[in-house]
Amino acid sequence: MLLAIAAAACSAGAEPIGEVDTVFKLIGPDHKIVVEAYDDPKVSGVTCYVSRAKTGGLKGAFGLAEDKAEASIACRQVGPIAFAQPLPKQEEVFSERQSILFKRLRIVRMVDAKRNALVYLTYSERVIEGSPQNSVTAVPVDRGTAIPLR
Repeated sequence: MLLAIAAAACSAGAEPIGEVDTVFKLIGPDHKIVVEAYDDPKVSGVTCYVSRAKTGGLKGAFGLAEDKAEASIACRQVGPIAFAQPLPKQEEVFSERQSILFKRLRIVRMVDAKRNALVYLTYSERVIEGSPQNSVTAVPVDRGTAIPLR
């Protein structure tokens, strides 16, 4: 049961915010940059916005394309911050497939207890060879609200 809950948290769906076309494709959808919102499943009041490339064309239309590794992240406090349970020092909070088999976009939350902040890192992982390209952002938590650690 706990594994099912953890898997659901790691694969929480993105909420589309918007997109822009970057390359016109005569057949199939255009190449795009998409912006999606991810609410942190264990920290209410925090939303992460991720922009990333999405490959179009015929391969993109059929889900066979491998999206580029570049992504950018900005996480913000969008409401009162509250913790449903203690957080681990580091935890993957989102994961999304970027190719049919081998590539995933990942978002990891890290707790900076000294500065009372939540740090979010996004990167692309590939089974054989990952990418060092990454993006990081931080959300400061009010000093009056301690981040509960497990």
